[in-house]
This record gives sequence, C-alpha cells and structure tokens, in this order.
Amino acid sequence: MSLSRDDLLKVSLEILHAAKEPALRYFRTALQVSDKEDESPVTVGDRETEKALRAEIKRRFPDHGVIGEEFGSDNPEAEYVWIVDPIDGTKSFISGMPLFGTLLGLLHQGRPIVGTIGMPALGEDFAGEVNGHSVMNGAVISCRETKNLHAAFVCCNELPSLFTTHPQLVSELTSRPRYLRPSNDCYPYAQLAAGWVDAVVDCNLQPYDYLPLVGVIEGAGGVITDWSGAPLTLHSDGRVIAAATAELHAEMVALFERVT
Repeated sequence: MSLSRDDLLKVSLEILHAAKEPALRYFRTALQVSDKEDESPVTVGDRETEKALRAEIKRRFPDHGVIGEEFGSDNPEAEYVWIVDPIDGTKSFISGMPLFGTLLGLLHQGRPIVGTIGMPALGEDFAGEVNGHSVMNGAVISCRETKNLHAAFVCCNELPSLFTTHPQLVSELTSRPRYLRPSNDCYPYAQLAAGWVDAVVDCNLQPYDYLPLVGVIEGAGGVITDWSGAPLTLHSDGRVIAAATAELHAEMVALFERVT
C-alpha cells in the first residue's frame, strides 16, 4: 500500500465523515427498535450507517476486508481489514442521548494501526495512529500524566455487570481512585485521549467495540490492553483497561490480577 500512516489517518476521518449522515438523520426520531439474538437493540440508523461506511471503504479500497457489527465479515483474511461499529451505544441513540459514537479502525495483518471515534451528535471526531499521534477535530491531543491510581479519575463501563461478577474489584475501584464515574460506550475513551480523565475499565466487549480505540489511545500516549496487560486482538476476551500512563496501567493490571 502506498499510503502512509498519516494518509490513512486522514482517509479514515474522511470515511467517517462520509457516513455520519444516516445517524444524524435518524437520531431523536420515532424509531422502530429490534432485538438481535444477544438481546441488544438495533435500528435502521445502525444498519444504514454501516452500509454507508462499507460502501465508502469499498469505493476507496476494494481489496481491503471489513468486519462490522451489523453485517459480519467480508474478506477478513485480507492484509488490511477495517473494523466497523456504526453506532456504539445504540441505547443512548434510541433514548436521545448524544453520547453514541461511530467507531472505525484499521488492522494491518491483524494488528490495529489506526482508529477513529466519531461523535456525530456532539460534532466531535477523535482519531489516532499507533506509534503516531491523536487528534480531536484536527487538533493534537494527549493523555494526562497521572501515574498512580489514588490520583486518578477512572471511568467504569458496565458497572452493574461488574457488581455481579467481580464485587471485590468494584470495591477496590470504589475506594482506590480519586474519582470513579459509572460510564458507558465509547466516549470515555475519547475523554481519556483528550486528557479529561485518567483511565477506563470495561468488559463484555466485541472486537468492533475495542479495536478502533487502540489507535486513538496509543496515539495520545496512553496504554490500552486486556485485563492481563496483553495487547488487544480479534481474539481478546472483551475485557479492557485503558490508562493515561504506563505506570498507572501497570498498577491497575496488578490490582486486577490480584482481585479477579
């Protein structure tokens, strides 16, 4: 491929922008909501957004693969594969909350290299490249420099689930950080990359939920892995720790290994 990483970052944002119209068109309208096999909701907004993303990817890169939430895999063994979550936070979308996002990532030989978080209702776009930089609406962003948990602002997704499955972990997260905030979906990761919070804890994710986040977090200087500290791949178990610094991340991984 002749495109550089910077080119790919630019192109990924162009693809994201080309596909934002369906989500905005259907947001805060009377939507018919269906339940998928896993009982998660889906709407025409999800499907039309993914169709638009896939069409734009296919137009630009006909030899690339695509793995998406709504329409599955197309050429997933390709050297370059795009990961698509058209509306991350469908419950937010159908309830009129503007914190839903569109996630788009690019893998090279199975490894994330570029990622984007689009927030159509907020008018904010976050993008980053592994071993590169991250931007918010074109301006370079970076994570904070918080190095220990007692000084950290931690966002915890799926907190009700963690109460049931890992009560000791929830107890530690409630008492150790400076602040703990229950959160949802992709926006906490954008907050981390922009330097507004220090860490995000998550679980029960699919590859299209977490792989597009890698470029944004790492490009901003942060660290994002599974709970054991291993790099995120298509085969990760859906449990994620993202932190502003290597020191904070290491402390959190050690805590998770001790109590889970």
